[in-house]
Order: sequence, then structure tokens, then C-alpha cells
Amino acid sequence: MPAVVNFPEEIQTNAHTVVLIGAKSRLTGATASLPEDICQLVQTAVIDFDAAADGELLGRVVADIHVSDYSGGSGQTMIKLKNGALCKIIFILTPECVSRHNCATRPDAIAHRFGSAGHAVHGQDLTVVTTFVFLPSVADDALFATALSTGCAIGKACPKYSRKNDATETRDGIDVFVSFIKADGSVYNKSKHLQLISLTTDGVRETGQLVDRPCNELNTTAFAELAESEAAKLQNVTCKIIKGKDLEKQGFGGLYGVGKAAANPPALVVLHHPGKGTSSSTVCWVGKGIVYDTGGLSIKTKTGMPGMKRDMGGAGAILEAFLAAAKAGPQNELYAILCLAENAVGPDATRPDDIHTMYSGKTVEINNTDAEGRLVLGDGVAYAAKHCNPSIIVNMCTLTGAQGVATGKHFAAVMCTDAELESDVIASGKLCGDLCHPVPYSPEFFTNEFASKVADMKNSVASRSNAQVSCAGQFIGNHLPRSFKGKWLHIDMAACAHAGERGTGYGVALLLNTFVWPALVTEP
Repeated sequence: MPAVVNFPEEIQTNAHTVVLIGAKSRLTGATASLPEDICQLVQTAVIDFDAAADGELLGRVVADIHVSDYSGGSGQTMIKLKNGALCKIIFILTPECVSRHNCATRPDAIAHRFGSAGHAVHGQDLTVVTTFVFLPSVADDALFATALSTGCAIGKACPKYSRKNDATETRDGIDVFVSFIKADGSVYNKSKHLQLISLTTDGVRETGQLVDRPCNELNTTAFAELAESEAAKLQNVTCKIIKGKDLEKQGFGGLYGVGKAAANPPALVVLHHPGKGTSSSTVCWVGKGIVYDTGGLSIKTKTGMPGMKRDMGGAGAILEAFLAAAKAGPQNELYAILCLAENAVGPDATRPDDIHTMYSGKTVEINNTDAEGRLVLGDGVAYAAKHCNPSIIVNMCTLTGAQGVATGKHFAAVMCTDAELESDVIASGKLCGDLCHPVPYSPEFFTNEFASKVADMKNSVASRSNAQVSCAGQFIGNHLPRSFKGKWLHIDMAACAHAGERGTGYGVALLLNTFVWPALVTEP
């Protein structure tokens, strides 16, 4: 069984391993010894810890750790307890350098260092890991987001999916217990907040697992059934699925056209929670769920195709964020719309030059079958606008390779019709660690890239050097009706959905921290 990450109100005792995470200045005392308050915390977690004998040793370990401005530092040692047993102490020192666009707690460094520490823990029967996160000095109303970012970082460092016979990848059998320590030395143990952090971290880990799963396990049918079964466990949640030929009959020309050649049919999954009725807003999240992308007849290369199991990262994040929100009970009405398809090659595959009629009623001439994500999302946002009466539509997707070029591996690209919402999501990302950065929203410059002589538009641009990320987003926006008066937010997180060969769970914290948690953290 993969590692379990817990956020208890009380410090976990009887630990086999203790992990201390914080700035070097916080973990260094006025003397050579580990600060007294930290020694007391360790003694709570490991009852037979001898502070007098081992405090100075641990202080020297911290002092000797080099802390890089960019990646922080780490070190570890074994101590012998009063009862003769051994206990591993691991230090993860966060960088004290942070740029204005980054998250102040540096969750990127924590995830990297904690992941490496996890390999050191496994295989030594050290199954209970008590982790102390020393939060920086922040105002009380910023404590939740500060703790959330570090909690999610620890979750990302504990992946859940593996088909290896060796269980080291998933830290099998390890229980991680995380306690947050405020600047005044007290434990941050507000029950409601810890519940929300736990739900978010679980969602991040589950999304990472979905992204890691190959298409022979997570095909469209399996994905839809997963969403349906999870929804059935929750109160006040409904699930509607439209799939296969029914999509064609009901006018979903984009989604059906992309997925019709695959062995498992395309599907539109609509999840709904009515909210607590205390908010008049309705938020619709629409996710790209391409469970595998061969490129279709505009086929990818042998080096460009591996990894395309991850092309459902947007739908995965939206599903898990919705489930977390539903468990907590959102104040606002919430929809999650998953646009699921496999972009396969076969006799029924869409051809370049084919023309599809989208759910919006607009026609699209296909000039690139590998620009498929925008087709399924075009149908998704059109459905949301027509049937859900949304105040806000958010589509999240692994849409373009250009996103990684434009904003990099750590920042999703966001494009928005509303300046306030754009500012809110960027600020939220900086707090929770799911970073994002704006790209231009300017339909007058980008719509003409899709001009067609025989249809309302093509699906791929005429010029590949004219703001590719914005253009791809604009294609989706073209399928919102003129009557839609709400706000639309496009999030392209293609390069953020994975780090190396592992899913990151990107997007769960961003969606929850922007649209759901702010109303709940202030509840009594």
C-alpha cells in the first residue's frame, strides 16, 4: 500500500523517523545545540529522545548543511534513543531566496527534498514518519495558504502509482504525519483548516496517480466509471454521462470527432453539486481528458508520442478538485465537466479536411488532427454555457507544447476575459504553489488565425509565431455564445502536469484555493 499522508491535530508520537522542514535560521539556535523548543517537539514525537545528549549533535548537523539559494539543502543522521533503538532525523532546509513570482514557502524545493528523503526512509522498517513544518511568520489569515502549499508539496513527493514489484517508488507501508508549527512555536491545529489541507493533498496525489496511469488501464470508459463511482459515494452530487453515438446525435461534433476511432468511446461526464445555497455564483470547471494522444492521422513521432498518457491532466485535476470540494461542502454551485476521448488512428479517424459541426453550432475545418484538445473543450464550454447558467467557466488543459516555451515548467499559462479574476487566480497560485502567469487575451489579434474558406473556422493556426498559447485558448473561447455574460478563464498547464516521468497533481490546489476554500476557511 502506498504511503499515507496525514494531518493530525495532535503531534504523532512513537515515530521511527522525524523530518524537520524550515528555514535554516529557524532551526539554528543561539548556541550550537538545536533550539530548545524544537528539541521538545522531537521529544514529543520520539518519547525516548535524549535532548540533553542529542540536541548538540543535531545542532551541528544543521549547521553543516549548505543551503542553496535555489534548491535549499538537506541532511540526516541516526540517533540512539534511551531504549537503545535507532531513530532517523532528517532536516530539509528551505531556500531563503524567493523571487516575486514564486510561492514564498518554496514548495518546489520541499517536494524535491522530501522525495529524496523518502527513498532514505523506505526499507528500514521506519514506518511512522512525524514531520514538522516550521511556518514562516505570517498574519493569521495567511496561515492556511502557507500550510496548504507545504502540505501539498509533501503530498507530491509521495506518489501513489507504481507497477514495480519493488515498492520503493510509492514508499509502501509508511505513514507520514505532518504537523505545522507557527512562528511562535505553537502547533497550527485548526481542525477545519487541516481537513481542507488533507482533502487538497489527497486530491493532488490522486491526480498524480491518474496522470501516471497508462491508457490500457485508464481508457475513457474506465475514467468515466471512476468519476461515476466516486460521485455515488457523496451526498448531493449527481453524475450524467453522454457517450459514443449519443454524443454525435446530440451535436457534440468536436468531442465525438476526436474520439470516434478509438476502441473505447468518447464521453462527456457532467458532475454537479448544488452548493450550500449561501452563494449565488455558479462555477463550471471544464477539463480536457485525452486519455491518449497519438496525434490522429497528423501522427506524432516516435519520440513525441511517449508520455501522451498525460494528456488528461486537466480532467484529472478537475475531477479530484470537484470530489474534494463536494466532501467539504462548497458554498457555491459547482459543476465539473470532463471531456474524455482517445485520439486514436483507425478507419473511423477524423481526416484533415473533414468538417465537424461543434456543439456551439459552428463548423470547423480540420487542418491538424493533433490539435484535438481545443475541439473537445470547445464542445465542453459550449455545453456549460447552454445548460449550467454559469457565472464563471474555467477550462483546464494540457493544451499546447507552446505553453512550456512561453511560461515554463512551473507556471501554467492563464488567459482570462476578466482582469479581476485573472489577478485572483495568479495570487491564489502564488499562495498555494500552483503557479501561473498571464498571456494576452485579445480576440481581435488571434481569431483570424483560424480563418477558413469553407467553414466557420479551422482548428489550427495559419502562423505558428503569433502567440500560440493565446491562439489555442481563443479557439475554445470562440465556442462560447455571445449571450454568455459570465467570466471565462483558460488555464493551459501542459508542462506543469508532470515533472520528469511523474504526474505532479497540478491544478487541484489552484482550483480549490481560488474558487472553494476561501469561503470555507472563514467558517466557524
